[in-house]
Amino acid sequence: MRRSLAGVALAVTSMVALSFLIPLAALVMSLVKEQSVTAAEQRAAALAPVLTLTTDPSALRESAASLDAAEYLAVHLPDAPVLGSSRAPAALLERAQKGRESISQQIPTGWICLQPVVLPGDRVAVIENFVPEQELTRGVKASWAVMLLLAVGLIGGSVLVADRLGAKVVRSSKRLARASHALGEGNLDARVDPMGPKELRDAGLAFNAMAHRMTELLAVERELVADLSHRLRTPLTALHLASERMAGSPESARVEAAVCALEAELQAIITAARTPLAVGPMGQGMLGTEAGTGHQATTAGPSGPRCEAADVVRRRTAFWAVLAEQQDRSCTLEITSEPAPVSLSDDDIAAVVDALIGNVFRHTPPGTAFGVRVVRTAQAVELVVEDSGPGIPEPDRALSRGSSTGSSGLGLDIARRAASVTGGSMHIARGPRGGAHITVVFALAPSLLSGRRQRISRRRTGWPRGR
Repeated sequence: MRRSLAGVALAVTSMVALSFLIPLAALVMSLVKEQSVTAAEQRAAALAPVLTLTTDPSALRESAASLDAAEYLAVHLPDAPVLGSSRAPAALLERAQKGRESISQQIPTGWICLQPVVLPGDRVAVIENFVPEQELTRGVKASWAVMLLLAVGLIGGSVLVADRLGAKVVRSSKRLARASHALGEGNLDARVDPMGPKELRDAGLAFNAMAHRMTELLAVERELVADLSHRLRTPLTALHLASERMAGSPESARVEAAVCALEAELQAIITAARTPLAVGPMGQGMLGTEAGTGHQATTAGPSGPRCEAADVVRRRTAFWAVLAEQQDRSCTLEITSEPAPVSLSDDDIAAVVDALIGNVFRHTPPGTAFGVRVVRTAQAVELVVEDSGPGIPEPDRALSRGSSTGSSGLGLDIARRAASVTGGSMHIARGPRGGAHITVVFALAPSLLSGRRQRISRRRTGWPRGR
């Protein structure tokens, strides 16, 4: 925009300058020429009274010498030699003498002025005044140079003013764009200092009002989630009492463990909902509480949260294995022995595992087997959940919230967003068990990647390793 405004100012000012410069340059040249010709005619007219009084060559030379540019004056006397140097063509002289006509005409070498004078005895003398070509254009180039400098100064000034105005507008636009990007990335504290033209100031004020209102709405929504979660404690208390009545039965310990796990999950949700609003995607910036335990588990890496994905998957699969046993579901777990750090909190990884395994319980009949696998590759960690159920007939539609029949699509969307935050992806296919085969790819944490690349580079270049 800044360059465009400067270009528009340059084009408009140049057109205005040219529209004035071209006629003005022609006018200056015409005025200089007219002044030179007028001066020559005046010199010839000044010598005419002297010629009517005397034709003495010495007197005429003395009179001509008193005039400016005497070297260009010549007097053609009848029956006498020419006084001075004549440059007039013979045809023009004959025309002036015989026709007694004053002639002012341009010739190849300049301008010639012929002034006939009638002498006693009806004789005709002709006063010739020559103006050389350089006299006709004297001072024209200097005038043109001055006008050109003024035009360049005017154009440069207008471009500079347009650039300053454009810089102010562009600076305001860039600040508004940066604040918008920051808000879109989850920084709810992003605000803009309104500046620039009135329209951009109004846009900045509107943006600040929108961001403030958005923060208020999110805070209200989180408080509502906390309140709704808190209301679930009443039925949990009833479940505790029921499990106490079942004391001594084989199922009492299992029911009590499930109720305690559910209460811990509910407490984690309430705590997370009432912490300050997240400043990044997938809850980055919230407290890293381990799902189901309520303990601090997430470590902060160089660029945000970081956790060991394999450990979280192992804990959450163990939780679901208890329910799988009650429904006669066969559950297999394969965990890589290599480190599997990802740039997400324990809560986020646990939410992905719960969403995928929960879908197996909700959309397959009891007795359907399923398996969970964590695979470590060179640059990613793959979480695979597969089952032997009917599968997912429309994978693309299943990823859209509320578009799948009998499902909200929320669980798969949570997994997809978690993968995209780390730079990974999610794939849905039909697996070897015959049912759904869901692969969630998380990119490795940046610190581990950089260390791995450095070790590979040292091995390739032969650098000595540190002691």
